[in-house]
Amino acid sequence: MATSGLVVVDKPAGITSHDVVARVRRLAGTRKVGHAGTLDPMATGVLVVGVERATRLLGHLMLTDKAYDATVRLGVATVTDDAEGDVVAEAPAAHLRPEQVEAELGRQVGEILQVPTAVSAIKVDGRRAYQRARAGEEVELAARPVTVHALEVHDQRVVGDWLDVDISVRCSSGTYIRAIARDVGAALGVGGHLTALRRTAVGPYGLDAARTLDELAAETTILPIADAARAAFRSVDLDEDRARDVRHGRPLELEISSLTAVFAPDGEFLALYEPRDGRARPVAVFVG
Repeated sequence: MATSGLVVVDKPAGITSHDVVARVRRLAGTRKVGHAGTLDPMATGVLVVGVERATRLLGHLMLTDKAYDATVRLGVATVTDDAEGDVVAEAPAAHLRPEQVEAELGRQVGEILQVPTAVSAIKVDGRRAYQRARAGEEVELAARPVTVHALEVHDQRVVGDWLDVDISVRCSSGTYIRAIARDVGAALGVGGHLTALRRTAVGPYGLDAARTLDELAAETTILPIADAARAAFRSVDLDEDRARDVRHGRPLELEISSLTAVFAPDGEFLALYEPRDGRARPVAVFVG
């Protein structure tokens, strides 16, 4: 049986997140594999893949902060807000001053309301938005609150009539970097889209822990579920009595302030608990 744990993949461009999952299924010898947070085919970088019992961690990992490096092209708007979509508008952008661009990007930092891109994976009446958009339907998505913790501009360079801007972003789950490019381009009156996107971290898992598919084919590296849980969540080691309560899914008299991984005295990962109604209550129990 395959080991339960996480595989941190450095996804290449040109394939889908589902393609990565299919490859890991073959390498790990199990169909019980999933991923935390889709990356578009154009995007590269950190894709966290769960194997066996660790697939139950993925929904919680999807809620963690993420980090990206990206290139925004100002002067061209596309239907998908990235380089894979048809161009819908063009306007000269080479005249934009660096401080003007930085100021507009700075307005994207903090707690903001962001309209997701029309080709997102958000469901609209039971179907993904991107399925509706690619079928030619008009897709209108409501703005939703997201948090951009930091946005750093690394370089600005003129490319013909356009302006390419290299940025790094650290943000909450659910933030669309494509939407930042779109909104900044619109605010500057020239349009904008992403020409490159690389995810550099999902929660505690960064590129330093990621392996390419070729590297995984040579040696499949699975981070054991206990190590994965300790890295991603606050952790508490329990005595045997409390560990027994956890195995039966009971609440604990335990002071915790956020989602917490709890462990048996021998280091076995038992469950995720959250504070609720003055007690620590189980969110997901991983042992019987």
